[in-house]
Amino acid sequence: MASVLGRYGRKWSLGCVSYHKNHLPRFSTVTHSAVPSEPIQQQQAGRSMNLYSAINQALHIALESDSRSYVFGEDVGFGGVFRCTTGLAERFGKHRVFNTPLCEQGIVGFAIGLAAMDNRAVAEIQFADYIFPAFDQIVNEAAKFRYRSGGQFNCGGLTIRAPYGAVGHGGHYHSQSPEAFFCHVPGIKVVIPRSPSQAKGLLLSSIRDQNPVVFFEPKWLYRLSVEEVPEHDYMLPLSEAEVIREGSDITLVGWGAQLSIMEQACIDAEKEGISCELIDLKTLIPWDKETVEASVSKTGRLLVSHEAPITGGFGAEISASIVERCFLRLEAPVSRVCGLDTPFPLVFEPFYMPNKNKVSRKYWFPKICVTTWCSSASWQLVFG
Repeated sequence: MASVLGRYGRKWSLGCVSYHKNHLPRFSTVTHSAVPSEPIQQQQAGRSMNLYSAINQALHIALESDSRSYVFGEDVGFGGVFRCTTGLAERFGKHRVFNTPLCEQGIVGFAIGLAAMDNRAVAEIQFADYIFPAFDQIVNEAAKFRYRSGGQFNCGGLTIRAPYGAVGHGGHYHSQSPEAFFCHVPGIKVVIPRSPSQAKGLLLSSIRDQNPVVFFEPKWLYRLSVEEVPEHDYMLPLSEAEVIREGSDITLVGWGAQLSIMEQACIDAEKEGISCELIDLKTLIPWDKETVEASVSKTGRLLVSHEAPITGGFGAEISASIVERCFLRLEAPVSRVCGLDTPFPLVFEPFYMPNKNKVSRKYWFPKICVTTWCSSASWQLVFG
């Protein structure tokens, strides 16, 4: 990542192709207006908590504020393998928070039916790696339920929670990042938070949204990420990216746990005189093109990073969209720093991940190449 940052130096001004957001008809336009107008930290003092505690608090609020809400999945009644549902069954009863058989297709199929009866169904898939048996239910049922009935039926009250991504020791079947599979499906939303306060607000928005949502939770951050989180009920808007660090030389776009890696790269780049603008996409589908385009029109450069393999990753969609809309403004090719095109490894995880060590090792080579090329070009201009 920072290796690519070292390539960039100057900027030039050309027009950027304008683009206006299209509100896609496959999504319901009905929204809940509980999003605070002021920053959530200013609304009410919070307390320090990690990401899994923020998820637990969001589920508690969802169950308490709406009697139509249900939470279920494998071991959910016992608190779940990551403890995100601890205490919910005791508080709200086993008829609203309960275990299911080990059958992902059945879990999601049941959730679709429950949501179709005007309920809020929050289904947990224990690991995102095991969401694939439910793929048919999500893609061919949940995503098309409203469309195929001409709006007569819908399962918009469906939210599917799934821990995703690397965890340091998960290996092939507990570390994958499958978000790109679902970003290809019209009719569902895909949301990924980066921190506890974001997780709580985005999860409540997802549960109350009028469309089916796949909500991926970065399990690496369940206990690692800790911050002040307001304890009251609040929602954060979906499909609105956030500029979490302003800069002028290059735009960096990511989501989930990768944001912390990218922020470290931004700090390293700043020491070398490179100003980075960092954007958290938060919602992958429908994603906030305007915020990214506005940033790229300012910096002229774009780098996208995610844990999933580079080929067919969602970074490719972002890259293609930005090239189409900001071609005249780009001063360099769009870059991607992602996972490798291999199954997720176990002992070789450090080599697979787009981590800070990989960024640091690759940083100097492009900078030396650019410096050498510039010196050579200047010599030829002077002496012919």
